[in-house]
Amino acid sequence: MWILDNKIYVVGIGPGAYEQMTMRAAEALRRCDVIVGYTVYVELVKEHFANKRFMTTPMKKEIERCRLAFEEANKGYTVAMICSGDAGVYGMSGLMLEIGQEYPHVEVEVIPGVTAANGGAAVLGAPLIHDFAVISLSDLLTPWEKIEKRLLCASEADFVICLYNPSSKKRHDYLQKACDLMMRSKDPDTVCGTVSNIGREGETFRVMTLKELRDTRVDMFTTVYIGNSQTKMLNGKMVTPRGYIHG
Repeated sequence: MWILDNKIYVVGIGPGAYEQMTMRAAEALRRCDVIVGYTVYVELVKEHFANKRFMTTPMKKEIERCRLAFEEANKGYTVAMICSGDAGVYGMSGLMLEIGQEYPHVEVEVIPGVTAANGGAAVLGAPLIHDFAVISLSDLLTPWEKIEKRLLCASEADFVICLYNPSSKKRHDYLQKACDLMMRSKDPDTVCGTVSNIGREGETFRVMTLKELRDTRVDMFTTVYIGNSQTKMLNGKMVTPRGYIHG
């Protein structure tokens, strides 16, 4: 019988700023010996945990990154695998638990964080007060046909929709395509918003209509919000009413 004496924390570090990391996440990073992560995310935490040993892999090397974390834990080190936002929302917790089946003597604990949907919503105002759907426009791991169906169904059901990974050099027109799909069910004047560099230097936001969003340039560091039929703009903020009756 294996004794679980080796530990990996899968840590959501939030939007990026140390001040927006949860206390539990910061404590997990203080406890560990080694911090493993995507190069960009490691750079976000290095200055606050300078006494740790850092190990990185580039994008598209996620499986190698997970195995690296488990191999370090095998050596007796306490390891933190870090993810931006929340480790369970487009993060590494699922893959870590899958690969963890090969390392039954290593304990894996998932530490939640503030995902971009929440962090950006707070900047915009209150767009996610009612039912909402989060959809990634990245077709790296999901076929575009499936993404398209999700966009159409969520729009028809009048969800507020939060879009991750809305654009990249190879997918420069994906947000435009998504807006065209959503306008089959949503009014072109639906209130929308974008937030870039959430919780980091250079944070900016805009509130606009869906037809204006269609021609707006965004990047991988932008999170996009498309309101439902009730969403409105109040004093420059994006607000989706829950339905409370007040005077």
